[in-house]
Amino acid sequence: MTEQGDLQKLLTWLSPAFPVGAFAWSAGLETAIVDRRIHDRTTTQEWIEANLAHGGLRTDAILLAHAHRSSTNAAALSDLADLCLALTPARERHDETTITGDAFASAARAWPSPVYASLPQPCPYPIAVGAIAAAHGIDLAATLVAFLTATVHAQVSVAVRLVPIGQSDGLAIMAALEPVILARAELCQHAALDDIGTIAYAADIAQMRHETLTTRIFRS
Repeated sequence: MTEQGDLQKLLTWLSPAFPVGAFAWSAGLETAIVDRRIHDRTTTQEWIEANLAHGGLRTDAILLAHAHRSSTNAAALSDLADLCLALTPARERHDETTITGDAFASAARAWPSPVYASLPQPCPYPIAVGAIAAAHGIDLAATLVAFLTATVHAQVSVAVRLVPIGQSDGLAIMAALEPVILARAELCQHAALDDIGTIAYAADIAQMRHETLTTRIFRS
């Protein structure tokens, strides 16, 4: 029953219905669509997969893993939050991770725990997810898979609405990326902080340029 209860929490906390406002952010994907870098199923999948392998999503997963292991250490969580924010390439990305992180921590208080007193302010999203999951005894590997899956699904949802690629292509991307997510979760579970590093420059630039778009649907 414990594993089933953990699964329940992950499904709830990382559901689109959980009130963190993740649906309002695109992490620069909107810019890439406007620029026609992303224009079909193939380019959508390539963009998301590159972010998993070489971009900010990989970094977030590594930081989540370290927050999970440091959930009882307020000083360590504060240092991880500072590192996370120092690695955000754009102002909107900074806003995205802090607003969703604080919202996650606030909503998760429905599940009582002493961990909330140890969370930094502001608390980036991956730090909040990692620390709170650990405080409730939820396995790190499962947390990483759920976090990465939910984030990928959110990115696919943006492309379905804006490209648009359609529901069938969106589902095909989700299915194709399942083994990639599992591999990334395994890697990030064991990665050191020194392993953090990205080469997804197009994604970083897209996040920086988003605030200059004439018409914007998403906040980043």
